[in-house]
Amino acid sequence: MWACCARGAILALVLMLWAGHGKADDLADFNAAVESASAHNRVAIGYLRTGNTDLASLEIDRLREAWGRLATRFATKRPSAFDGNPLYGSLWTGVSARLVTADLMLKTGQAEAASDALNALRSDLYTLRKASGVVVLADCVRDANAVMDAFMAYNDRALDWGKLEIRSDVASKASSYGGILDRCDSIAGDTIRKNPEFRRLVDGAKASLQLVPQAIAARDGNLLHRVLIELRSFDNLLAFRFG
Repeated sequence: MWACCARGAILALVLMLWAGHGKADDLADFNAAVESASAHNRVAIGYLRTGNTDLASLEIDRLREAWGRLATRFATKRPSAFDGNPLYGSLWTGVSARLVTADLMLKTGQAEAASDALNALRSDLYTLRKASGVVVLADCVRDANAVMDAFMAYNDRALDWGKLEIRSDVASKASSYGGILDRCDSIAGDTIRKNPEFRRLVDGAKASLQLVPQAIAARDGNLLHRVLIELRSFDNLLAFRFG
């Protein structure tokens, strides 16, 4: 009797662990499939930014194909991480509408509107994951972009360095950006963390940030301007490649 119960308990434990493993794998597979599609989205946005609409159109086609494969696998089979998240169900029709809009805008010569639609797709995924506490590198990079946008408000050679609040806020924004770079570095997988391009961008941005205290101490608007331009460049490339 005891042996039978013990075997039953062991079997139940094995099944529970197997089920948990399957759910974890579902999320990993979902994230990998989303990243595969998002890579085409990033490239398309980059081409639109530089005015290369032909290549942007090609990437949108590839994005649509990748998204179709993703929808086939996961539209009716949500990973457990998204249980109870109402955004999951609306994601599929929402993204499909974004893709139709992007394609239509591009074909009618409205590249900026096409880019807006593709960026909105990024926002849809960001909001979905954030609502469920799902953490991926692309969302961290997006957060870094937002911090950098705020930091760029000080891209002004004529800053009034005499104001303590300005000096303090410049230092605070530099610290915030450095902190979020550290977070992105920590959540990137081993493969990406060791990627030479990722290392160049993250380490290059951190090196530029080390000049901010020097600019503040010297009250040097020209130096801060150069630092911000470098940081913006690193930030844009992070978004283009990993965002």
